[in-house]
Amino acid sequence: MQWKKVLTSMKPYKPGRSIEEVTESYGLEKVVKLASNENPYGCASSVSEFLQSSSMPFEIYPDGHATTLRKKLAEKHGVGEESILFGNGSDEIITIICRALLDDKAHTIMPTPSFSQYSHNAKIEGAEITEVPLVDGLHNLNAFLSAITERTAIIWICNPNNPTGNLIPHNELINFLEKVPKNILVVLDEAYFEYVTDPNHVDSIKLLERFPNILVLRTFSKAYGLASFRIGYAVGSSAIITELNKIRNPFNNNSLALAVAGKALEDEGFIEKCRELNHIQRERFKSFAAEKGIHMYDSQTNFVLLEVPIDADEATEFLLQHGYIVRSGNALGTPGHIRITIGTEGQNTGLLKAFDHLLKEKGI
Repeated sequence: MQWKKVLTSMKPYKPGRSIEEVTESYGLEKVVKLASNENPYGCASSVSEFLQSSSMPFEIYPDGHATTLRKKLAEKHGVGEESILFGNGSDEIITIICRALLDDKAHTIMPTPSFSQYSHNAKIEGAEITEVPLVDGLHNLNAFLSAITERTAIIWICNPNNPTGNLIPHNELINFLEKVPKNILVVLDEAYFEYVTDPNHVDSIKLLERFPNILVLRTFSKAYGLASFRIGYAVGSSAIITELNKIRNPFNNNSLALAVAGKALEDEGFIEKCRELNHIQRERFKSFAAEKGIHMYDSQTNFVLLEVPIDADEATEFLLQHGYIVRSGNALGTPGHIRITIGTEGQNTGLLKAFDHLLKEKGI
């Protein structure tokens, strides 16, 4: 086979271990997964009720225009229906963006460490990549500006950032956007937008008229609790969306995913409740880290990046043995830390007890 040469230096995505695998491997009766930033409270009751009573014609293709969901989201965000692009999760939209704008003559800028799919897809397209190191978990926006060249096609901003959880202050983001040339697409990946509680944060979708070169990514996988349905969306100018739609595969979202996403939008009270509960538990992690004298990044998401006293893989293994699946920072570009999804009060109590046991074993 005449594979692209770049593939020889790449590896397939390796997902975290499943509950079933850990239960069987370690002989545990109960395992709690706190590794993939899923919503521990599940999904809205409007979705559950719909799934119990719905009946769909399985022989019919999905609505390729996502008409009903498109109307609901356009109304929610105050944008035109032609300003929305749907993807099989935000991952697919990232792939679409790279296919549309990148080749071996193009250049793209992104933070590191951050979401791996930016660089993964850029490499496949043969683009030149500039990775700008974070500073204390935050994007170094001045360094982003310095890295811009005549060939720069895309700038990736993960806000809040994964895996650190930090949020870019609104005034800094505005100052940055004002200095970026208008022929460069700035992607604002906001997968964790619904978890932000910073009172100074402003919805980036409201910036579209002022900055027509931005594209905002959102997802139903996190706060909405619909990760298994794989549905995300982008909001941008109609001109940008039109070009990206030329890349999008037909019927890329299945009928059930479109339907449940629409039902989820009918219960915004569920999102508000999850945001509040998550904030309470996030503050709990913050207090725990301060009490134990260990570093934790300032998160505005449903996960925390917490310092560990031993190798991150060893710490992850220790917690696995106690029935908690978390993510090693070694796999995320943050050695010396582990990423923990913020669970329910009960789940977090057990996790922190196991973590405290780890610290005591290491004399901390």
